[in-house]
Amino acid sequence: MGVTGSSLTGAVLAAGALLALGGCGTGTDDPAPTAVAAKGPRMAVQLADTVNWQDVSAEIATVDQAQVLARIPGILTSLSVREGDMVGKGQVIGRIVDSQLGYQSGAYGAQAAAAQAQAVQAQAELERVRHLYRNGVYAKARLEQAQAAAGAAQAQVRAAQAQQAAVGAVAGQGAVVAPASGRVLRADVPAGSPVAPGMTIAVITAGPTILRLEMPESMADTVHPGARVSTAGFGGKGTLWGRVIRVYPSITAGQATADVDLPGIDNRLIGRRVAAKVETGARKALLVPARYITRRYGIDYVALVAKNGALSEVPVQTAPSTEPGKVEVLSGLSAGDTIQAPGQAGPGR
Repeated sequence: MGVTGSSLTGAVLAAGALLALGGCGTGTDDPAPTAVAAKGPRMAVQLADTVNWQDVSAEIATVDQAQVLARIPGILTSLSVREGDMVGKGQVIGRIVDSQLGYQSGAYGAQAAAAQAQAVQAQAELERVRHLYRNGVYAKARLEQAQAAAGAAQAQVRAAQAQQAAVGAVAGQGAVVAPASGRVLRADVPAGSPVAPGMTIAVITAGPTILRLEMPESMADTVHPGARVSTAGFGGKGTLWGRVIRVYPSITAGQATADVDLPGIDNRLIGRRVAAKVETGARKALLVPARYITRRYGIDYVALVAKNGALSEVPVQTAPSTEPGKVEVLSGLSAGDTIQAPGQAGPGR
């Protein structure tokens, strides 16, 4: 049977449609472009010496604290300083008065006056006896007796005067004197209060301001004079650095104590507690420049170079390091591994 022209045309159109549908079918897609990291600098990870730091508690203090003590009993009639005031060594900051000392001084003064009168009388008697002795009226023994009486009277005068001076000296100890130059830490005894000998009237800083470390006794053998100490939190001054100048040889309540010379320390708040780090020796660690670390979703990665040159990202655990621009790798790498710094990524096939 023949094929008409219209049938042929239809067949051609149908074939073209089938070919078009075939071109839009579900055949395999070409692989999408993948990201290939550009080559960056590489380094071999090696163990290096690093400082071992330990967190400790510290207190702003002074080398010593001077206590202003009452030296006599009595009434604190005046106290001219308050907490925070600066005082100089030998400055009178208060006064203690004992009313009994006034009565004693008056009594000894009267005794001195009576002894002086007796001494004048004895001296006059001595002059009379001496004149009569020269004229042959009295024997020498009588003269010697008069001389002894005059000497005894003078001794009584000196004794009474010494007792009066002693009372005056005790009264003079009622002056409350600063034993050292520094800042008043405590002055909590109000004027008008009765005080006893040895009672603390005030406490004054003595010596330069230091940072005093309080460490567990297990650290007593690892911290030595010259060890570095760092601390922060001093109002815009950033991190301050100092060195241990003294480690105390005694342990108190399981705590070892050390003094640190810390330039720039704020001495306005003696007794303020701060956090510090102290150097306790050296150890081996894996130190890696921070630019080799990539952080994604809170996890750190490094590009590890295999022996065949292939790259693979491995997660690592890091910690801050005291070396500028470096971090310490705690896990994920071993000594001898080669890593590559991240570079600019570009499309490829």
